[in-house]
Amino acid sequence: MKITEENFILQLKNQNEKALEYVIDHYGGLIQSIVKKHLYNLQSYQEECVNDILLGIWNNIYSFNESKSTFKNWVGAISKYKTIDFRRKYLKDLKNQNIDYVEISIEDSTLKAITKEELNKDLEELLNCLKDEDKKLFLKLYVKEQEVNEISKETGLKKDVIYNRISRGKKKLKRMFHIIESRR
Repeated sequence: MKITEENFILQLKNQNEKALEYVIDHYGGLIQSIVKKHLYNLQSYQEECVNDILLGIWNNIYSFNESKSTFKNWVGAISKYKTIDFRRKYLKDLKNQNIDYVEISIEDSTLKAITKEELNKDLEELLNCLKDEDKKLFLKLYVKEQEVNEISKETGLKKDVIYNRISRGKKKLKRMFHIIESRR
């Protein structure tokens, strides 16, 4: 069966590898450009990131909804979030390296600072649609990786309130993301 623009999504859902080849041929440039834009200074991570993006498309094709977004926008969103994950992974890898055995150069610390700054900018842009209190909760829970109990003690909010705010915040982020994607 020949894979075309009309049937490649259905064929992806049927786990047809030729449909994935179609995606690589027709959307590979988009994926590569997003990866290079966000991981330009981390070339050793780029190929692995592209592979993870393609695996993400393959494994999550059932979550694609044609009525909400185009396939191109959906692939772009997966690509952007995977690159953000890889930048986080890079920062974690740097943090986990043993200082005694790693010679830190000015370039490495500058690269780390630039990457961290870019991540913070992306995160700030993403969370701008939330109220300040909700933004702080997201940062504590997902960036600082604090436990809900700890956040509850720190803020004086009940755990149920925290879970509700996080849930509403996630819904708002999803809505905002769909609005932004539909404008592209």
